[in-house]
Amino acid sequence: MHWSMNTLPLTPYMELGVHSLSGLLWTLLLLFLWHCYRMGSDLPIPGHAHAGKLKSSSRRSMMSRSGSCIGTKCSARSKLSRSDQISPFISMETVEDDEQGRGYLTPVLSHALFPAQASAEAKKLYTALQEYAKRYSWVGMGRIHKGLREQVRLNDHSAIQKPHLFFLPDVPSVPFFPRDAHRHDIEVLEANYPAILAEFQAVYQKGIDSKLGWTCGQAVFPLYSAGVSVAGNCRACPCTYRTLLSLRTFINSNSLGSAGFWLLGPGATLGSTYGPTNTRLRCHLGLQTPPLCELVVGGEPQCWSEGHCLLVDDSFLHTVSHKDSRPSVILSVDLWHPNVAAAERQALDFMFSPDL
Repeated sequence: MHWSMNTLPLTPYMELGVHSLSGLLWTLLLLFLWHCYRMGSDLPIPGHAHAGKLKSSSRRSMMSRSGSCIGTKCSARSKLSRSDQISPFISMETVEDDEQGRGYLTPVLSHALFPAQASAEAKKLYTALQEYAKRYSWVGMGRIHKGLREQVRLNDHSAIQKPHLFFLPDVPSVPFFPRDAHRHDIEVLEANYPAILAEFQAVYQKGIDSKLGWTCGQAVFPLYSAGVSVAGNCRACPCTYRTLLSLRTFINSNSLGSAGFWLLGPGATLGSTYGPTNTRLRCHLGLQTPPLCELVVGGEPQCWSEGHCLLVDDSFLHTVSHKDSRPSVILSVDLWHPNVAAAERQALDFMFSPDL
């Protein structure tokens, strides 16, 4: 039996019409766009952990919360509300980010009470830090905040390094630092050694007297004292004063910084003591250095050398002994510790301002 196309129950192609075909194509296009939209909405958002899982399981989690939190506040919801009060821009944190920020950010964001047994000076510094943060920002203040809170514990135990006023945690510390830590400032001081020595000798020949600018009780001729310049002494030593101003890291804006000539007479000694903070280094430029004069910092002995600098972290336990028959003279200049960031320096300038 012969079959022909005319006997099949099919509608000829031309009878389908253009409108039916275009409608089918538009339907397929809309389905494709809807599929792309659904796939894109399930992609994780950058900076948010497991966003896709949260979205896909949102209905189940909402059902479980509605069943378990009726009449009470849900624990998860209360945690989110507390975090929103701290920072509205932080909606989710991964475990890794939390561990990295726990040392610095957590003490700032925790709103924990300052230790009640803290000294009056520590509480004053904490109040100054809060005032600084209100005016500027908490950014970069994590180590300072942590140091103020831990100062109480630091003072309760004996150690070879124990600054009595303020300790900045996580700062690399050694009794004597290499020259590279402040190469520019050291080279400036050593280059001006002859002029600085000449100005000291001119001052020394006039006599050691408090009326001539010397500190009572100590043979110190200060140029800067507690962050404030001593105008009369600076006028007497103009080259030394200009040299100090040319230094990049000289602490001259807060009470932690000083500079001046320090004279140690024959037979004089300095007992075991700690400096006030580990945020600074003391640069000693030797002017007159007899051989039997020794500085011991953190158990390490060193001797000064004329025309050369020593970088000393005096927050370590240190002593001085002078067994020579001639006086020893150095120029002492307080410089920032190289590991203290610019934002931290600005905050410390505010906290230790001579006006506070």
